[in-house]
Amino acid sequence: MSLEALNEQVKKDLACLAFGKMNRVHPVKDSERHVYDVIIVGGGQSGLGTAFGLLRERIANLLVIDENPEGFEGPWETYARMVTLRTPKHLTSIDYGIPTLTFRSWWEAQYGTTAWEAIDKIPRGDWMAYLRWYREVLQLPVRNEVQLKLIEPFDKGLYRLHVEGAGAFSNTLLARKVVLATGIQGGGEWHVPSFISEKCPRHLYAHTSEPIDFHSLKGKTVGILGGGASAFDNANFALSSEVKEAHVFVRRKELPRINPIRKMEPSGLIERYYCLEDSEKYAVMAHFFKNNQPPTNDTFGRAASWPGFHLHLAAPWLKVEATAEGVVVTTPQGKFTFDFIIVSTGLVTDPALRPELKLVEPHILRWGDVYEAPADLANPQIDAHPYLTPGFALQARDEKSKHALHGLFTFNYSALISCGIVASALSGMRFGLPRLVTAVADQLFLDDKAAILESYFNFRDLEFNENLASAKKNPVT
Repeated sequence: MSLEALNEQVKKDLACLAFGKMNRVHPVKDSERHVYDVIIVGGGQSGLGTAFGLLRERIANLLVIDENPEGFEGPWETYARMVTLRTPKHLTSIDYGIPTLTFRSWWEAQYGTTAWEAIDKIPRGDWMAYLRWYREVLQLPVRNEVQLKLIEPFDKGLYRLHVEGAGAFSNTLLARKVVLATGIQGGGEWHVPSFISEKCPRHLYAHTSEPIDFHSLKGKTVGILGGGASAFDNANFALSSEVKEAHVFVRRKELPRINPIRKMEPSGLIERYYCLEDSEKYAVMAHFFKNNQPPTNDTFGRAASWPGFHLHLAAPWLKVEATAEGVVVTTPQGKFTFDFIIVSTGLVTDPALRPELKLVEPHILRWGDVYEAPADLANPQIDAHPYLTPGFALQARDEKSKHALHGLFTFNYSALISCGIVASALSGMRFGLPRLVTAVADQLFLDDKAAILESYFNFRDLEFNENLASAKKNPVT
């Protein structure tokens, strides 16, 4: 099957499912401008999957906005530097059970079944190409180069979104519901330790989430802080760009060897996580944080295969200072001098760190407001996460604040404690997206319930044709 033939088959499959036939939501009008039923912030895999799911629910008055140029949404062609995805290739994500929309169908349409069997994991660039195809074949309403600056609670259950960018056709947008499908960093910010940010000039370091000019580092020595997979991805990328040496420093005495997600996948702990008690959720995620995902074997192998690769275990950075010779890093194993340092220390989740949420953030219920963990598990990073409904809706700290949050959904990394990895990992997305879509659709229905019921009770359209019945009873002779 060619890609053109697959495209036609997708259209046929959707037609068989009566996709795109009508919009079921009662329109809301405002004198200021058009009101969207849903605006989805983020045009990556989560945002695209959310849009398709809502369209399947006959919620068609929606818009997806993304701050990046078209085709560069998400991390895959910006700061992600892995060779392949880490997720097993057979796990599905945003296809909603429609076989022709799976990555496998897209891949085999171009390269064949044998090629599918030959690959171990999905190449990163091909995953982004698949997402571009998914958006195009489904004709999803995405507007690129539109950056959300502020969410403002507005009149009559609406939100005014303040936006800017080359793709923005207005500086404000109105929506009844807002879904923050903003990825791993969407619930907080990437973390750079203060002993680096306060002591090291900005041109001498970068976080792994930022653009890095590796070509300018050709022949130089780089230090990398962190033991997660991205540290080794960046080491491999640097060395493949002719960096002379890449030193990875890990605080632990040995690298993590167990990946908790691999146990979650077959156990039901991903799709049924939301059924757990708060105490159980907290314990599961405290364990998850403690046992960070290790680099995959192929990721580590690629990095370690370079002569210039150096791994330092039990080597936390104690001090960083800029000198005329470069960045001097002090560890328990001694001092090292680098031309440039890369920070792979993950992120911090806290709604207070998101500028677009500053008008509603004080009202957001946190885990620390609801549950007091045992001393041996207590973790301030977990406590800072928002306490969401099973459908990813933000909840208010008190009754009078509910109006400010009714209609806000967070399908990003900040959902981790409340809903599990279904919004942050491809392994769980096929379980999380339907729950999100159902929650948004339910809320829209309940908001319109009075009008829907009134219309139902007053419904008088005739379906049965009385004249036909009379003709049958008294046939013409």
